[in-house]
Amino acid sequence: MHHVELITTAILLIWVAIVITLERVIPYRKGLPFFREGFWTDLVLYTFVQSYALKIIIFDYIIQPLDQHFGFSKLHFVTGWPIWVQVLFFVITHDFYIYWFHRFQHSSPFFWRTHEAHHSGKQVDWLAGSRSHAVEILINQTIEFAPIVLLGADPMVVPIKACIDAVWGIWIHCNVDVRSGRLQYFINGPEMHLWHHADHEEVFYANFSTKFAFWDWIFGTAYLPDGRKPQKWGLPYVFPKDYFSQHVFSVARFSEEELAKRSRLFRAYHGIRGRLLTKLTDRVPALKPLHGWPVPEPYSETIPAQRPGGNFGQIPAPAASSHTPTAVSSR
Repeated sequence: MHHVELITTAILLIWVAIVITLERVIPYRKGLPFFREGFWTDLVLYTFVQSYALKIIIFDYIIQPLDQHFGFSKLHFVTGWPIWVQVLFFVITHDFYIYWFHRFQHSSPFFWRTHEAHHSGKQVDWLAGSRSHAVEILINQTIEFAPIVLLGADPMVVPIKACIDAVWGIWIHCNVDVRSGRLQYFINGPEMHLWHHADHEEVFYANFSTKFAFWDWIFGTAYLPDGRKPQKWGLPYVFPKDYFSQHVFSVARFSEEELAKRSRLFRAYHGIRGRLLTKLTDRVPALKPLHGWPVPEPYSETIPAQRPGGNFGQIPAPAASSHTPTAVSSR
């Protein structure tokens, strides 16, 4: 079991290096900085801290007690299957579930609040997929891994399935300009999923697939225009940049800037990261990229969907703004 975890970790690290290289060589959007806005929030708080904490909660406090109480794993429903069949079975069934739950999140005002954080990034890259609300991860990974344990799958299936998830999540969000051709009707990739993260009307309810693109094509939610790329990214409204504020925002709407003006306590908390980074980069100027860069916003409004007889080729006028990157705190 331990050697499987080592192998899957090595595969993941090698894949990260490959994708980062591809983002520099053939970028989908040219000029995106490596240390983009929210990079450290996504890497440290979402990828490491939240993932580690939720792993303990999901396996030790939800799945294990369920198995101890009901004893489903002792029935060995899938134990006799070859490991590769077990992995394939759980990859396909979970991907089918994710398609429909993801689609439901975009249609439900309540569950959208558990998903909007994932769409808040305006600079989508290999790491952007890690930004997901803790409740969303709690739901999805419990439903993902509980059947693996409760149906008596081989313990190796868990790290293998987790590795496949991570590799695919990095791939569909990466800033790499690829043309999959007919393969895009079967395997999902960045050319469809990057459109899903665009602030364009036509993709508000499109491209929900994660691993297998055929769910979108079968159920009529695929969107893949020839030659065009998104003009605007992220959410059509202001979203907090701080990890904890992003979670509070899902319950109570507020403006970080306005709250910072009214609350000395929040202002002190809100600015602590920026002050620490400023002190660090003042001493070591080479570390200034740690601040991240602001996101250029060429368009101030959601790009409207193209409609017959109306606005084909029509795009709102870009807002006046500087595209020169300057160092700021990404909080």
